[in-house]
Formats: sequence, structure tokens, C-alpha cells
Amino acid sequence: MPKTPDRTCEHCSSPLPLMARQHARYCDTRCRSKAYRAKKNDATPTELKTRDRWVRRAANKTPLTTAGMAASSTDPRTWSTHADAAASSAGVGLGFVLSNVDDVVCIDLDHCLNPLTGRLAPWAAAIVRNAGATYVEVSPSGDGLHIWGRADVRQGRRIRRPDGTAVEIYGTGRYIAMTGRRHGNAPSILADISDVVRGLTSS
Repeated sequence: MPKTPDRTCEHCSSPLPLMARQHARYCDTRCRSKAYRAKKNDATPTELKTRDRWVRRAANKTPLTTAGMAASSTDPRTWSTHADAAASSAGVGLGFVLSNVDDVVCIDLDHCLNPLTGRLAPWAAAIVRNAGATYVEVSPSGDGLHIWGRADVRQGRRIRRPDGTAVEIYGTGRYIAMTGRRHGNAPSILADISDVVRGLTSS
């Protein structure tokens, strides 16, 4: 069936069929079922869900409002509740905005996870281990991780590794794409990860 590039599946980001209904969110029944299971198993901490700093995200990673308009990581008027964002069909998924009103931070590890085996690169495994019992989820790409916790991060940092991968640390003025896909046995809580943040930024 022909596809149209301006509407994409909320689960796999593929273009929706031209004949899809106006409010269709998935390209086929398999994606609908997978999305339902993912929502049922959503491990996102309540501490994040209860903050009204949620947006939608486009396939190209730009933030969107629940109405599908451009959102901003620095304009609270474009954010919404988790319930409203989850109910919206705009874009392809959810995002959470980091703000200086609290100490919620995210450490973004890219290209560190083998999607087939679930095995972590040794350098990433060490960071996850040092972070301790805090929420860690698989990124939308399937080969990265987002480590969530609490720390004092007022200035974002991008640390380039010798192998071309990067570690990014953010605490304000950014939004992070969310999946709710727990990594391993990570708990759905936000722990103090100040020590691991200091270790990464001081090296």
C-alpha cells in the first residue's frame, strides 16, 4: 500500500499508509500491539510523570506540543502533563523537559548497547554501575541509554570519547526523548547521582 511521508507510525516511525484514517497512530496491527505492550510495561518513574514538563517529539527529534506545533525546552507554555502528552497522536513519541526548577538530570550514553544481545560496552557498564540504583532506560534508537537521577547540573556537557561515542549530561534547557523501556533491573526511582556526574565532568 502506498505510503505518505507526512504521517508516521507512533511505534516504528514508518510512514502511515495513504488510506489510513485521519487519527491513525500505527502503521499496522503488529505495531499497535507492540505499542500497547510498551505502554503497559512503561517503567517511567512517577517522579517524572507527575511533573508537567512533557512534550511530544517528531521523527527528526524536534519537540512538539500535544497539538503538533513546535515546542520549546525553555517555554513552559508549550509543555503539558504526562497524561495529555501520552494521549496525543502528534509526532512519534514522548519527551521530558529538564528545567532548573529542580535537580532532575539525565546522562545520555550513545551507541553503547547491542540491541540484539543487550550487552553494554564496558565503558557504559561502568557508568551505569557507578550510578547505582536509579532509573535507566533504553533510548529510542535502541543502542543508547538514558540514566536519570538527581544532581546539580546547571551547564550541559558533551564529553567525546576516543572511540567516537559521547556522554552527554544535562540538567536544564533540554528535552530528552522518553521510551519507558527499563534497562535491565533498574528501579523506577531517581537516586542521587552527583558522584558519577562529578566523576564524568572532572575527567
